[in-house]
Amino acid sequence: MSSPVVELKNVTKVIKGKKIIDDLSFTIEEGEVFGFLGPNGAGKTTTIRMMVGLMGISSGEILICGKNVKKEFEDALQNIGGIVENPELYKFLTGYQNLMQYARMVKGISKQKIDEVVEFVGLKDRIHDKVKTYSLGMRQRLGLAQSLLHDPKVMILDEPTNGLDPAGIREIRDHLKKLTKEKGMSVIVSSHLLSEMEMMCDRIAIIQNGRLVDIQKVHDYVQESKQKYFFEVEMKNIASLQTSGIDFEKVENGIEIEMEKDEVPNMIQLLIEKGIRIFEVKPISKTLEDRFIEVTTQGEKLHA
Repeated sequence: MSSPVVELKNVTKVIKGKKIIDDLSFTIEEGEVFGFLGPNGAGKTTTIRMMVGLMGISSGEILICGKNVKKEFEDALQNIGGIVENPELYKFLTGYQNLMQYARMVKGISKQKIDEVVEFVGLKDRIHDKVKTYSLGMRQRLGLAQSLLHDPKVMILDEPTNGLDPAGIREIRDHLKKLTKEKGMSVIVSSHLLSEMEMMCDRIAIIQNGRLVDIQKVHDYVQESKQKYFFEVEMKNIASLQTSGIDFEKVENGIEIEMEKDEVPNMIQLLIEKGIRIFEVKPISKTLEDRFIEVTTQGEKLHA
């Protein structure tokens, strides 16, 4: 198995005597979209700033493609592309001129490479217009193009969909999927838009108060062995369930019961025996937002 592309080992950040990041450890594999979730002030941006060298590490190690950010700064950073908070662009220049400016800072970037990334992010028709005429979504795409010019192994995006409309959010999501599929790049996305993270990420890490609360595959995160099932039933005989020992919750047009999937047929048979007519049975999918609230609430209790 190949070694992780990104590795954080017991990373801690102390500012004015206060631990902002507390003993954070996780790894990111090649070709995955890794979601970094947490409430405002949880430490997401601080962690990202340490990863890209914009902030010092108090203790611990951050390795990018095996290179230590603290000890091998230039070698580590040449493997990273990213946008922290907002892309910084010259608005009085065209999109193409912005990319040319950046290309001058990195050796070996050809005109062909610039044309390639422009095509990739879908700015070919507007690349020679001034950036001040761009929408927010177009500026985000230009920032992404700028970050791709040196072919990084890792792309780090801090709140990439901030301020975007639904169409712009979808564009960014599609571009991230293309990065991993076509270029084998690893993408780290920090966001508070849980529904978007659920659609774009392979794994999710939740950070709270500077600590790692949980890390799981997105599918595993929202699918558990037990889940709630909705039974649309005729309510007139529902009183018979209250003495049956079945743990249920009344909702509009029916009841909700938490159980494992293989218990559903037996529950249907039991309800029929109780004289309750069933019109529909369906699982209630737990969203990433549901799990996020559960996990962060548990984290607060754990560290209280």
